[in-house]
Amino acid sequence: MSQLTPDWKPELPGAKLRYYQTFLSVDRANYYYKNFLETIPWQQEDVKVFGKVYAQPRLTSLHSDSLSSYTYSGLTLQPNPMTKALFELLNLIQTVCHHDFNCVLLNLYRNGSDSNGWHADNEKELGKYPKIASFSFGAARFFHFKHRKIEEQRYKMELHHGSLLLMEGEMQKHWLHQVPKTKRQSEPRINLTFRKII
Repeated sequence: MSQLTPDWKPELPGAKLRYYQTFLSVDRANYYYKNFLETIPWQQEDVKVFGKVYAQPRLTSLHSDSLSSYTYSGLTLQPNPMTKALFELLNLIQTVCHHDFNCVLLNLYRNGSDSNGWHADNEKELGKYPKIASFSFGAARFFHFKHRKIEEQRYKMELHHGSLLLMEGEMQKHWLHQVPKTKRQSEPRINLTFRKII
């Protein structure tokens, strides 16, 4: 993405992160937000935590035309077909990033009570140094990330409507990230994470 200047590019030990706040125009972001709210087959999956089963505090949908399944955080998901709108963003991000992606995981945070706890996208199927391209639509939410070993290396940033966040290098090896609950959000937020399953 040498032709674009990131709005934020922090110096992180063993990782690379770039944030583009206005990657998409407001009109395009509005179009995708409405499209995904209305056309994506959202589901609430169950997860097991310390032997107990809980409903995930958000809705999800996995899409790919080349995978038979994808397992993360103890969940095995069967992908839905790619839609026209998802293909548009896939082609855009592959052209800009010069990187091939073959699936996208969508999260719908219905309100501020929906969240995503501390985790890393470090499944072995993603390879040693996965590149994750993350789009945000709808309500702004804070994204927290922290180093696994260096306690003072903790950050938070607000992800805005139409923005793009790129995580690469050893980000998933050395860092954890989360989207915590908030009392500020009343409108839905949609997050897309494009990734490549090897």
